[in-house]
Amino acid sequence: MVAPTITDVTMFAVCPHQPECSIAIYLTGFQQAVIGLGTLFMMPLVGNLSDRYGRKALLTLPMSLSIIPLAILAYSRSRNFFYAYYVLKTLTSMVCEGSVQCLALAYVADNVPVRRRAAAFGILSGIGSAAFVCGTFIARFLSTASTFQVATAVAIAGTVYMRIFLPDVAVEESLKTPILCRGKEKIVADFANEISPIKSEQIFKSRPSLRDMLTMLQSSKIFTQAAVVAFFLSLSDAGFQASVTVYLPGVLFADFNSI
Repeated sequence: MVAPTITDVTMFAVCPHQPECSIAIYLTGFQQAVIGLGTLFMMPLVGNLSDRYGRKALLTLPMSLSIIPLAILAYSRSRNFFYAYYVLKTLTSMVCEGSVQCLALAYVADNVPVRRRAAAFGILSGIGSAAFVCGTFIARFLSTASTFQVATAVAIAGTVYMRIFLPDVAVEESLKTPILCRGKEKIVADFANEISPIKSEQIFKSRPSLRDMLTMLQSSKIFTQAAVVAFFLSLSDAGFQASVTVYLPGVLFADFNSI
């Protein structure tokens, strides 16, 4: 919902009353680079922890964190608040970027039979695309301030709905994470008792490392090729978004002055 308006907010905060703003491209590029590197290390950790503590518990984290940047711009879109949004958005996106979709797909895989998973994945992706289109369409009829306020309210409602109505799935004790290297012990979380400091230390010691991710890439040629395609797709998408941030305001501003 906020995608159509974030360009105007960025231009107004960074380069007010200017048709072009190269600083916006640099800020967007730096943000995408930091988010990408952070996601590279955080996503395997989130997936690994969701295997131990359940999808619902881990879904709560990114869905809750995504509310904070929206709430900042819902309150004010001045320069100081924009930079606060920029920093928090960069930090929270390391955990939130893509993790909600991945955990949602994992939740569907846990609850849908194997023969119906492909159809369920397609339906879930279609619903996500429809939500994006509806959010963009609704933003057309809202002011900039109202757009972020509505987006914040929707994010809060989604998190509350998930916590109340989404049934949790019991974690299978026999579940093993194939990304981990051999010799690493699997730690089963005890939901009845509080986690001791020793267990917490073991959990973070057993998180997937860079070596684990490289091992997984080397274990399957098809997976490696899919990762390469995903990398270049994300790279082109980030470059397109950064270019549009500067190109469209400049073109529209020039057309407006020529009228």
